[in-house]
Amino acid sequence: MKESRVFKTIIGGREVSTEIGGYCSHSNGECFVTCGETVVMVNVTMSKEVRDGLDYFPLGVDFEEKMYSVGKIPGGFKKREGRPSDKAILTSRLIDRPIRPLFPKGFYNDVAVVATALSVEPDVPPEALAMVGSSIALSVSDIPFNGPTGSVVVGYIDNEFIINPDARQRELSKLSLTLSGTKDAIMMVEAGANEITEKEMLDAILFGHEEIKKIVKWIETIVEEVGKTKKSYIPHVPSADLKEKVVEYSKEKIKYMFDTFVRAEREQREEEITKDIQAFFQDSFPNKKAEIEDILYSMKKECVREMIANRGVRPDGRSLTEIRPIWCEVGLLPRAHGSAVFTRGQTQALTITTLGTISDAQKLEGLDDDVFKRYMHHYNMPPYSTGEAKAMKSPGRREIGHGALAERALEPVLPSEDVFPYAIRTVSEVISSNGSTSQASVCGSTLSLMDAGVPIKAPVAGIAMGLIKDEVNDKLHILTDIQGLEDFFGDMDFKVAGTADGITAIQMDIKIKGISEEILTRALEQARIGRLFILSKMMECLDTPRKELNKYAPKIIRFDIDPDKIREVIGSGGKVINKIIEDTGVKIDISDNGQVFIATNDDKMANKAKSIILSIVKDPEVGEIFEGPVVKINDKVGAWVNISPGKDGMIHISKLSDERVEKVSDVIKERDLVRVKLIKIDDKGRFDLKLIKKL
Repeated sequence: MKESRVFKTIIGGREVSTEIGGYCSHSNGECFVTCGETVVMVNVTMSKEVRDGLDYFPLGVDFEEKMYSVGKIPGGFKKREGRPSDKAILTSRLIDRPIRPLFPKGFYNDVAVVATALSVEPDVPPEALAMVGSSIALSVSDIPFNGPTGSVVVGYIDNEFIINPDARQRELSKLSLTLSGTKDAIMMVEAGANEITEKEMLDAILFGHEEIKKIVKWIETIVEEVGKTKKSYIPHVPSADLKEKVVEYSKEKIKYMFDTFVRAEREQREEEITKDIQAFFQDSFPNKKAEIEDILYSMKKECVREMIANRGVRPDGRSLTEIRPIWCEVGLLPRAHGSAVFTRGQTQALTITTLGTISDAQKLEGLDDDVFKRYMHHYNMPPYSTGEAKAMKSPGRREIGHGALAERALEPVLPSEDVFPYAIRTVSEVISSNGSTSQASVCGSTLSLMDAGVPIKAPVAGIAMGLIKDEVNDKLHILTDIQGLEDFFGDMDFKVAGTADGITAIQMDIKIKGISEEILTRALEQARIGRLFILSKMMECLDTPRKELNKYAPKIIRFDIDPDKIREVIGSGGKVINKIIEDTGVKIDISDNGQVFIATNDDKMANKAKSIILSIVKDPEVGEIFEGPVVKINDKVGAWVNISPGKDGMIHISKLSDERVEKVSDVIKERDLVRVKLIKIDDKGRFDLKLIKKL
């Protein structure tokens, strides 16, 4: 007999239930979370021992999309789920980011979180349920975890905020905000928006946090009833004796390491000092290299934070609100449709824009209805961007996440398909990295799109904010335009992208146990000021989209035909349209609603293809004159003439001449070019012709 417990609550006006027990008996923690017809199963497991030599916390999070959840059979030859989609990877990141800071320091056991979408209805996306389910499963498990957390999606329609909007509401919403936090503070923010103000964004976050508090309270009651006792573990921290000796020997050396504003010099000092310290303790503390590295990391972190908190000095000498030097360049790649370089300090992104026809849009097969993505942004960060000599690899979760963030930031300003009938791809190559590369790719993409002549509504810039929270003196230090070291040793990475009028995307990750309203308010305002400054620098390089497309970009003309005529344009087996393409060299796309797109760099051929298509869909009228080749003859009956692509008419033998004709071939033969007049259309739609002249 199944033994399980069911707990229910209301989230965003809808009932949400979770069932614990009865399934997955070997997991450390599990739950089924249900809302409407959407069901997500979450399992969490932990290794019994720490892997030898491990010096970090190995958390793995996977969101599994199962096509059976929406009644689909996967495509492809194998007909089974393959590598995760970009959306599944992004959801895994959403689950990971708020829970990672809540595992105890020095806890190095492997932990795996697997959320599986078992059933999905369009009005209840599984992502937020998977985030809540992960918190429930970890909280009731015996795995050490300082949760619980709650998670919601916030929409914004007609000046009202909505928790977990349904499918129709998501289409109307100006905001898609995914939010996670504890009962005390916000842990993670991910948002795309249509140029909303900082105040609206802050209000949305605070509105969502109120719902999160209720979710956390609900989970706490579940833990009280069915939660397991947390397992004990031995924190992996250096011994007090080793720490004391390393600190005493190294503290002045660490200060010297950071006593320069030149990154290359600092890194050279760091390499030499680290070798010296490791060599000094090699005999007295053998096999303690990892522990010494851990102590040095803490010392470096403390030194950087002390410089900022107590002296207001950043590693490169900037003030807390100062932005690194910026320069931009456009049009550097002649064969690309658009190109730009955006440089901020030692961070540099080269972004290339490519324009294609609508048929080049990406088809997304997933748990949602199949959709076509017209705008694609891809982000690459090769090893040479950080001076490393490593093998090139395919894009990982970080690259996919940064690409999605930049894509989300730029989507609101792109022209509609009606205005600009192109598929658009931007690729950001990070060619030098020292922090905030994703926001550099946003800036570079704006310039590249304008260089390509894409009529964007407004330029978009992005900036990353940091935080040093001084717990001892109870002070907050918010940093504008953080570099790599400040991200590495800081408490927050808060990315904000937008136009001069408002925010289009936000992403926030933190390393402490949440941030407050005060931090959010100050960070958003500081980011707004920084964003406007960056936009001004970008506009000095290129202030409006180019009036003409690059000469190598396809020129697209668009017109509409009767959808009932599409079959005639295509022809049997594509015969008609393929003949047009062969004769003109153009590319033709026809949508189901009758929109025709012709792409080519040859205006003459584009107009020729358009003329042919219009002649096909035009209904011939009695009395019209046509010219065309003789495609078939029957000496006793008549001749058939092609009067337009896909349309043939017949000249009866009696209409070849005013005089009697014994044989059709006495007057015309196959492949002769003739001029004819349409004299009748019978009730079956057949065309009767009369010969005017042989050409």
